[in-house]
Amino acid sequence: MLRRWFVAPDPGRLRLRAAARAVLGIALAVLGCALAGLPLPDVITGGLVALLALFTVTDATVRAQALTTALLPAAGVPVLALATLLQGQPLARDLAFLTVAVAAVYARRWGARGHTLGVFAFMTYFVAQFLAAVPGDLPGLYGAMAIGLAAASAVRFGLWCYERRLPPAALPAPPAVPGLVGIATRQSVQVAVAGALALGLGQLLSQDRWYWAVGAAWWSFVNTTSRGETLVRGARRVLGTVIGVSAGLLAAVPAHGSLPATAVLSAVCVFGVFYTAAVSYTWMMFFVTVLVSLLYGILGALDGPLLALRVAETGLGALCAAFAVALILPITTHSTTDAWIRQAVACVHHCTAEAAARLTGSATADPAPGIAELEALLGRVRLSLAPLVHPLSPLRARKARALRVLALLDVCVREVRGLASVAADPAASHDARQVAAACRRVEAAVHALVPQAAGRPPRRTAEEPAVAQPTGTEAALGHLHALERALADLAAPLLSSPRAPLASL
Repeated sequence: MLRRWFVAPDPGRLRLRAAARAVLGIALAVLGCALAGLPLPDVITGGLVALLALFTVTDATVRAQALTTALLPAAGVPVLALATLLQGQPLARDLAFLTVAVAAVYARRWGARGHTLGVFAFMTYFVAQFLAAVPGDLPGLYGAMAIGLAAASAVRFGLWCYERRLPPAALPAPPAVPGLVGIATRQSVQVAVAGALALGLGQLLSQDRWYWAVGAAWWSFVNTTSRGETLVRGARRVLGTVIGVSAGLLAAVPAHGSLPATAVLSAVCVFGVFYTAAVSYTWMMFFVTVLVSLLYGILGALDGPLLALRVAETGLGALCAAFAVALILPITTHSTTDAWIRQAVACVHHCTAEAAARLTGSATADPAPGIAELEALLGRVRLSLAPLVHPLSPLRARKARALRVLALLDVCVREVRGLASVAADPAASHDARQVAAACRRVEAAVHALVPQAAGRPPRRTAEEPAVAQPTGTEAALGHLHALERALADLAAPLLSSPRAPLASL
């Protein structure tokens, strides 16, 4: 597992650049808060605000990212005021926390921006509990929030805006769930139940750190759709926390609250959080836990029982989330996996049609955006199938089928990417008739798997006269034939056993 995130592919070094930029932005935020003369809790708040602004804003374009970042105070300022005003009223404070948690999940129905604003609102309330903030602390906290957002924006949109040179990010829409209740509504109800359980049981463990259980339950639902995804995410959160607690003791205790040592170790943790987030949720949580240990160290509150309590509260929150997704309006892994795979196969069809049109002379055809979407969809398929392909999964036959599907979808992505590279060669000429015939065979293979794939009309290739000895036809046909074989092979695991769903849990 540790080797995986070191050797995982990083096209364009995007993970590396995002992690390095995060360290720079958060360091600038912390330095700005310190130079402004803010107390240590406010300095920590400024760094956390910058981290959230750099981590959670995931809109497709730079302009949309800037707008979402500008809107973060609209979510954070009133929630922070509410959290501090209710700090001395436990019942009202708890009810308000649950309301914020439910609203934050429901906001997912408005896409990436709603998701980001929901996460920021929830974490703002969470940080107020972490710092035990009261109304008198608001001026400093608001100042820290402003400095943190300004630092994150200066680095992300000014000093190091590498996204301007990249095509817009592909953000696949979540699949539709059968029934009258959508995903956002179902998860809102689940979060209400899980959060209430975690809050009540967490307070039985600790009257001071109960919010850890609520946070663990809530984060189990972030970036998940189905029951299986939520269960796996919760388990990985617990595992990362357990490993991180041991490392936190080894890293934070020797530092003795030293600011230089804590600053260096915190920078390493921030880099690790951003670099591993897209590869391993377990290792991301490992770095988060070590970072939390360092923060408690400089606040003078770190000890072994505190970290043991964090593990217990995290495990309790994950169990509450598991209970909620298992019994309250469950969204089965099979339904979401089937929807993601259908979207991926339909996207293969679209990319192939665009590449074939480009091969036969269309100046406007461009398979690149479709390929970016296809790779994002494949990532969603992997996430949805994670419960089934887990090393400890007892469902061996279904695990083998799921791994076969993933391998064949990998082949599809590779062949479509190769076909696009051939189509992009301006010096090559192509036999339009052979390419068109091969593309039609791919289209037939897609329709055998997903009859509704024609919902996005393909771009038809022209029946042009064959060019004598075309230089690129052989390579293009090779990719199309390999793609046709991969799609035909997909029929075996996907269609051969309809009564035994691929990913049913």
